[in-house]
Amino acid sequence: AAMIMVPAAFTYPSGRAHWHVLLRARAIETGCFVVAAAQCGTHADGRRTYGHAVIISPWGKVVAEVPTDDDDTEAGANDGIALATLDHGMVAKARDAIPSLTTNPDFSRDG
Repeated sequence: AAMIMVPAAFTYPSGRAHWHVLLRARAIETGCFVVAAAQCGTHADGRRTYGHAVIISPWGKVVAEVPTDDDDTEAGANDGIALATLDHGMVAKARDAIPSLTTNPDFSRDG
């Protein structure tokens, strides 16, 4: 795989604490781009979701993110789409730089 898609609806507290770090870790440990869609805002039942749809490079760098309001009254209230041009050569470079990735057949084959 060269890209992992992650649809999510993290609550505001868990998203604020974990969203970026978990997604960056998945990108680094797999040598893949991570494209994460995320629900945002306050829902009819009062549940608040974090938002912050994001695209992360195989090196764990955020390359695109939907700007989101982070105040305590209306977390993640901005709808939007994160867009980026992905350099698929970065996948091979990341895997060459971290040889342990090539030993995992789930991530080393093309497709």
